[in-house]
Amino acid sequence: METEQAKPAIPKVTPLQQMIASCTGAILTSLMVTPLDVVKIRLQLQNNPYSKRRCFLYCNGLMDHLHFCDEGSNKAWYKKPGRFRGTLDAFSKIIRNEGIKSLWSGLPPTLVMAVPATVIYFTCYDQLSSFMKSKVENEDYVPIFAGIIARLGAVTVISPLELIRTKMQSKAFSYKELHLFVKHKVSHDGWVSLWRGWSPTVMRDVPFSALYWYNFEMFKKWLCKNSDKYEPSFGINFTAGAMSGSIASIVTLPFDVVKTHRQTKLWKYDFPQEIPFQDMHPKESQNPVSTSTWNIMKQIISKDGISGLFAGLIPRLIKVAPACAIMVSTYEFGKTFFLQQNLKNQEIHTSALVLK
Repeated sequence: METEQAKPAIPKVTPLQQMIASCTGAILTSLMVTPLDVVKIRLQLQNNPYSKRRCFLYCNGLMDHLHFCDEGSNKAWYKKPGRFRGTLDAFSKIIRNEGIKSLWSGLPPTLVMAVPATVIYFTCYDQLSSFMKSKVENEDYVPIFAGIIARLGAVTVISPLELIRTKMQSKAFSYKELHLFVKHKVSHDGWVSLWRGWSPTVMRDVPFSALYWYNFEMFKKWLCKNSDKYEPSFGINFTAGAMSGSIASIVTLPFDVVKTHRQTKLWKYDFPQEIPFQDMHPKESQNPVSTSTWNIMKQIISKDGISGLFAGLIPRLIKVAPACAIMVSTYEFGKTFFLQQNLKNQEIHTSALVLK
């Protein structure tokens, strides 16, 4: 009697394939969402031109980056002339007068931080989620804990790099000057100073991540059930991503408002224009205003009321909902593609073994 052969293990998507899928999703999200932010910034600038030493937040759909206004020539993309009557008019005139590539102005430098952060985040989430699901019976709350840990890891890795990128842009540092800056900062304030701004970022991003992944998994199951589908389609993932992103962005908006206030305040005192680099030490650039999250929150409430903590809700939803939808649906599509390829490769391998 012949021994029955063991069934081959069901193939899974590998971490490398998850990284490729998340990288593809990150780039596609940036390409589709960045034009909205570029147009928004151009519209704001035609009414309130930024003076030198001012900064503004630039979003590529993946991360918010503090962008420094160049005090030199007027050739910077955000200083280009143009009288726009609205969003559609701005899109039309920018494409006609400056070329379509102007809609992605300022994107390449931000991708250096945003793409690695997104790859780390999504890959870690999937790996942690799979590990936790194999260890517990009730899987409902796994997305919350996996989302929290994955986001903590991504923020911790990227925070020092983003600080360095911002400083390089603010003063056009050479690598030698950058090395001296980091050396001074570490010697005076310790290594922890390189994670300045980590706390408010975590207070916004970690709750967002927990809410986002929990709601995404719930919406995905609900939509599959109501569509009589065993596996979620691209449309289901897209819809679930937009809905969960909207909920998470509304709940965490107060922390986003505080983080924006904190970033723009810190910028004014970190590197005053009149002090040359060689004379500047961390002790000379101490912030004269409170940057505590709760103090800033109290200041906003005392000035604008509770509604001040939810300022910019509609623009944030317009930005976050499509970004979340595009990113997660592209990522899930990539994983499905790789899973099918792995299944085909396994079938070919099994057939080859049988023929032998």
